[in-house]
Amino acid sequence: MTEQALSHLMVLELCNMVAGPYCGKLLADLGAEVIKVELPSVGDDARRRGPFPEDKPHLERSGLFLYLNTSKLGVTLDMRTATGRRIFRQLVEQADILIEDKPPSLMDGLGLSYEDLKKVNPRLVMTSLTPFGQTGPYRDYKAHRLNSFHAGGEGYLVPIQSPDLTREPLMSGCIQADCICGLGAAFVTLAAFYRMKASGTGQYVDMSKQDMLMTMALLEIAMFANTGAVRSRIKRSLLMPTPMKCRDGYVHISALTDREWNDLVEFMGNPEWAKDERYTLWLRRHLLGDEITPRIQSFMEHFDKQDLFHKLQGKALAAAPVNTAEDLVKSEQMEARGFFSEIEHPETGSLRYPTAGYKLSETPWQARRAAPLLGEHNELVYCDRLGYTKDDLVKLRESGCI
Repeated sequence: MTEQALSHLMVLELCNMVAGPYCGKLLADLGAEVIKVELPSVGDDARRRGPFPEDKPHLERSGLFLYLNTSKLGVTLDMRTATGRRIFRQLVEQADILIEDKPPSLMDGLGLSYEDLKKVNPRLVMTSLTPFGQTGPYRDYKAHRLNSFHAGGEGYLVPIQSPDLTREPLMSGCIQADCICGLGAAFVTLAAFYRMKASGTGQYVDMSKQDMLMTMALLEIAMFANTGAVRSRIKRSLLMPTPMKCRDGYVHISALTDREWNDLVEFMGNPEWAKDERYTLWLRRHLLGDEITPRIQSFMEHFDKQDLFHKLQGKALAAAPVNTAEDLVKSEQMEARGFFSEIEHPETGSLRYPTAGYKLSETPWQARRAAPLLGEHNELVYCDRLGYTKDDLVKLRESGCI
């Protein structure tokens, strides 16, 4: 198997659901050996979240878990026991990086804080990914994706460009906010690791989901901090990409400049209403968006999405189709890029998975293994890596430690 960019890296992942596991996945995708640690018999909560093949819930068949945990090794360990904590410290001794998302008081109470673990491994980079960070009055608050997303301020702007500015704020679709946090955690963790390679000393990364998501709304935060102005969602106008309904979906269109406006008018056959002198200046067109947009919409709704997109592109107009999941899976571009890969799993068989948004010429992306079964690699890790015997493993299972 071809060596990958992070093949030299050993990572421990003590994380649940999405943000932390996505961080671990990004490192595993680049070749790091990521050992996912789960609670015996219970496992990651993502194992109980859909979608499931044939809508049949099963700990080993969650689409969410399968996607987030490809290429990882999986072990079970109960660190509420003294033996579990001892084994965990043995793993930490061998690791380059530890990613964890437990409540701050929990890690402290178990004697597994960074101050404790750096005594075991001074070169350790430990990243703690929590809703509000390790300091401040919210330190011990719990949060779901909904809480984290709105705590970062981005939700106040969603839905962006709503025709109804009085509509209540919404959360972004699917697991977007958690993936943003996982991506940020992976980036800063690697930065800390390469600093360790230069200095010989590890460090602690305190990652707050709220802080990370606030970086997505910096313009609005800076505006209020400096001017006192509160910017909510933007009403639709031709100065912003505007979703136009077609026969089979939507196409976003932007006509910011005079050249784009004139070309758009020509594309529509120079309708009489577009000759209104009020539409001559771009600022007036912006202010009159409520009047102009429905007229453009009535023209666009007679086209199919892809046909309209290509016609607008042919006129050098800024336009983009609003792709559905089906559009992307069937896309010729995605096929040419090899974006989807078949991965075989013992419980689900072969499924198609998204790969990565990059291509490395010398150390390409590889799906080294499917997501682990619960405790699948206990023997590999505990016996082959740490020196336990198979009899030891039996006793550890009987005691509930693994």
